[in-house]
Amino acid sequence: MPLWLDLLRTPMAAPETRALRRMRLLWQALCLSLALVTAFFAQVHAILGRAAPCLALALLVAAGLYTWLYLHRKNAADNAFLERMGEGR
Repeated sequence: MPLWLDLLRTPMAAPETRALRRMRLLWQALCLSLALVTAFFAQVHAILGRAAPCLALALLVAAGLYTWLYLHRKNAADNAFLERMGEGR
């Protein structure tokens, strides 16, 4: 069997659970919020004043930590799924 066909038939990730879907959507919202605050920082700074850099930093730290948490849980779910798939063969 050609390698590309073997790779095509190999499961690559676990089906997304509700919890992982919520985590992914929250992660996307954090990233989008950080992008918007960064893109419109002058306007946000005009509205919030000296709190604007704190908001940007808080979003940056939250997005970074949540990225780590999401990737850790997603990787664990994928590994568990692949192990279960391997046991069935």
